[in-house]
Amino acid sequence: MCRIAWSLIVAISVALAVFRPGALQAQPAIEDRLVIITPVARTVADPTVAAFSEFVRRQFGVTLRATVTSAGTPVSYGRIREWAGRPEADIFWGGEPALFDDLAERKLLAPLELPEAVVREIPTSIGTPKPVLLKDPRGFWIGCCLTPYGLVYHPRLLKRVGMEAIRDWDDLLDCRLKGQISQATPDRSSSNHASYEVNLQMRGWQKGWEWAQKLGANTGIFVARSRDVPTVVAKGEFAVGFAVPAYMAFEDVLDGHDLKYVHPTAGFVTPEPLAILAGSRNPRAARAFIQYALSDDGQRVMMARGQYGIAPKFRMEGPAGSQVERMAQFAGVRSFFDKPVHNIYDDDVAQKRYSDVNAVFRKLVFERHNELKRLYCP
Repeated sequence: MCRIAWSLIVAISVALAVFRPGALQAQPAIEDRLVIITPVARTVADPTVAAFSEFVRRQFGVTLRATVTSAGTPVSYGRIREWAGRPEADIFWGGEPALFDDLAERKLLAPLELPEAVVREIPTSIGTPKPVLLKDPRGFWIGCCLTPYGLVYHPRLLKRVGMEAIRDWDDLLDCRLKGQISQATPDRSSSNHASYEVNLQMRGWQKGWEWAQKLGANTGIFVARSRDVPTVVAKGEFAVGFAVPAYMAFEDVLDGHDLKYVHPTAGFVTPEPLAILAGSRNPRAARAFIQYALSDDGQRVMMARGQYGIAPKFRMEGPAGSQVERMAQFAGVRSFFDKPVHNIYDDDVAQKRYSDVNAVFRKLVFERHNELKRLYCP
């Protein structure tokens, strides 16, 4: 009996040793490694990761080894599918929420499990008549900033072809712009894909593809990625860029280029979702990064590079000549919470036909590019 009692005492002592506060504290609060796969431009991703690394050093005494892998949203999505639950990254950041919803359905995203106070700060949605969700009701992704997708143009080149300004989608079909438009393809760019979805949903499937083919007739180049679209316009190689994330074009403005931005009718606004990949090797570091991105400090870092805050309390306001003030002037918006955002983009529709849109575009537009130029603007 004494032997049994003694064994019980030893077992209880071991359990208390394992669960005592000191033992828990001995385990590192977060891992020292973090890998992010993202279409978000390095001009935003790198400063945000650098600021987070410094935060980790101060807060946890951990020297973080962080890697940012740049890839377009459709490419990132494809890689995550191929990893099949054994991911080579911890976080997927940015692009169309439709792809994040699809990954969640495939059980390739992990629940975020963020503090309720953090989640509560972010509104459920913006936009009418179709609300744009800013966070996943199921808790698999959360928006970190707002990015409008629109059009850019080079004022001098536009005047050279006899046009004063670009104001809306249909201006792109003017034959004076033949060979003057740059765009990516929707299978390589989420901003391009979302912008085509806007037009397909606004015009209907048949008329939407007729519009897309006429746009193809005026297209002079299909670049490899979204980031290249405003750059070739800024350099004066093309007059107009289609489906451009505003903050990417702003980088060319900061470099001294003359570039104008237009947010067209029902132009898409993405919340740049953040998600932790199922099977992540560094889940605590991933969760800490997401919380940092949503903090006041994280929001300030991203806003300085042209991204809009994810909550109403963050506004593009600053001293004259500051980067946030210049971005507000460039995009013509201080906060997307100031007035209703006109949105007709239906995420459920987009998700169901995502691959179909890419395939039809390749067949009707990309592969017929030369034919379309002869057909619509000879």
